[in-house]
Amino acid sequence: MSPTSPASPARPASPKGPAPTRRLTTAQALVAFLARQYTERDGRRQRLISATWGIFGHGNVAGIGQALVEAGHGGNGTAHRMPYLQGRNEQAMVHAAVGYARQSGRLSAQAVTTSIGPGATNLVTGAALATINRLPVLLLPGDTFATRPADPVLQQLEVPYAGDVSVNDCLRPVSRYFDRITRPEALIPAALQAMRVLADPAETGAVTLALPQDVQAEAYDWPEEFFAERDWHIRRPAPDTHELDAAVRAIRSARRPLIVAGGGVRHSAAEETLAAFTAATRIPVASTQAGKGALRHDHPADVGGIGHTGTAAANELARTADLVIGVGTRFSDFTTASGTLFSNPAVRFLHLNITAFDAHKLAALPLVADARAGLEALTAALAGRGYRVDPAYETEYTGAKEAWEERVEASFATPDPTARPTQTQVLGLLDDLVTEEDILINAAGSLPGDLHKLWRTRSRDQYHVEYGYSCMGYEIPAAIGVLLATGTGQRTRPVWALVGDGTYLMNPTEIVTAVQENLPLKLLILQNHGYASIGGLSESVGAERFGTAYHHRDPDGGFTGPPLPVDLAANAASLGLRVLRAATVDDLRKALSEARDADGPTCVYVETETPDTVSGPPPAQAWWDVPVAETASRPAAVKAREEYDRQVAARRRHL
Repeated sequence: MSPTSPASPARPASPKGPAPTRRLTTAQALVAFLARQYTERDGRRQRLISATWGIFGHGNVAGIGQALVEAGHGGNGTAHRMPYLQGRNEQAMVHAAVGYARQSGRLSAQAVTTSIGPGATNLVTGAALATINRLPVLLLPGDTFATRPADPVLQQLEVPYAGDVSVNDCLRPVSRYFDRITRPEALIPAALQAMRVLADPAETGAVTLALPQDVQAEAYDWPEEFFAERDWHIRRPAPDTHELDAAVRAIRSARRPLIVAGGGVRHSAAEETLAAFTAATRIPVASTQAGKGALRHDHPADVGGIGHTGTAAANELARTADLVIGVGTRFSDFTTASGTLFSNPAVRFLHLNITAFDAHKLAALPLVADARAGLEALTAALAGRGYRVDPAYETEYTGAKEAWEERVEASFATPDPTARPTQTQVLGLLDDLVTEEDILINAAGSLPGDLHKLWRTRSRDQYHVEYGYSCMGYEIPAAIGVLLATGTGQRTRPVWALVGDGTYLMNPTEIVTAVQENLPLKLLILQNHGYASIGGLSESVGAERFGTAYHHRDPDGGFTGPPLPVDLAANAASLGLRVLRAATVDDLRKALSEARDADGPTCVYVETETPDTVSGPPPAQAWWDVPVAETASRPAAVKAREEYDRQVAARRRHL
């Protein structure tokens, strides 16, 4: 029975009577409302909330749970049904929804419902990830009783000085909008505000509606207009004329300009517009983690990743640039090399960003606009004025790019097919296999650095590395969200979740969901017996790789014994995956090909070789500030502090 079935009809109004209403519980009304919200951009219309993930407990089973039963069955056709997706971990459900939203271009999102207590607090990490990355997700945690008939209830946090606080208040700082629905009628303005934020390209992120469990089940006569289909237009604000004129003047006066493309290029679907702008101006384009793929890897103007994990070509251009043009980027510390990268004394910044907050960073000339609209305006304003970079500059950066490609080839090379592969050789084998169809998902460990430096992106959405929050455990659930967003009948695009052993152990539970839904997830597990990325960082800052290896304890209390006998492949198989083990380069080449062709969830497991004596990634091409102990007795820390003081002396505030 659905909210629109004969059992809950709209109450017609008399010619002079009140407006028609529909009697539903608060939870039923919310689900019915969500199923009728749409976004529209560039003439394309889609559901704003396409489905709801949920794990049920006493805080949501009788409210949202019961409403989803009604919304998923019967009723007037399928247009306003609310599909339900079953998760295994609340944080992972948010990651899946975020992966879906990113793949959907932020035009469609998903909701996540949990019970009170640990179910609700498990949302916090996922909410932070969504908000930091500016990706929409709707969170619907259950809450304690609004009427307080029993106080405290199971899992309630008691705050002696504030009776209106619950664990859901942990979600306030990581949400772009938060409200607690303590009366049914309060849902109407809160739900409308929630949709506004989800659909706002400048404000979007995690949106939380905390739902007391008694209010969820309470009935109310809702105005019928609340359930009308509603379109939320995704705007493309054009730049201010004054800001545009200043931007054009800055570009025309630049001798060594450099574009830094961020995630805003992708969110705006501005890749073709960026390519047209570079074709007219020949300005080179470096990319952040979120912006990689803004241009194909073989585009003449693409010089690769920028910053601490960037390429030598991009970073050398950054050091000598006199104008840095940011397009849809937040300029994080990885991008700026902690304030040491843009070292030209004459450097200036021009930031095209849909949020004024980001557009003004680094004392930049702001160009507050949608990325596509802003690039179109810049291209038109520069047309006919004869601006194009000096041919010598173009020759310089194309030559630097060719030199870097030689380093990529050396890292990917596999001279011994019977040897155990290194991590970069694993990427090289995958690089040989994939087409522009494939999507790679990663978030944490040493893989993001290797991918940012080395991966050859073939399409606008192939490179899916979450590096705003760099959250271990994002990859598997995000891959499920991407698969749900890309599925087309009998054929879905090949979606690869790349994880190390440390990340796998953080959050493998949604493998069960992939098996349940028969989603052709391609999970690639790289076993290197510990936290390789942090181990390397630990060594560089004088912490001597302490606590980063997955090894048995030694007699002195350290962790230098044999590797732990943990069989992640067996674990993945126990959760329902088909597992292909690869011991050598040749084994891995065959396993990757077999996994790519598989029509069900499949895992490739490989133990990697350390790159000490075989091919490995090029070292960091720019610094990253991780403070080192100012005083220490151990030689490693003393030496690391000397290097830190040398590097930090180059930091610069751009004012």
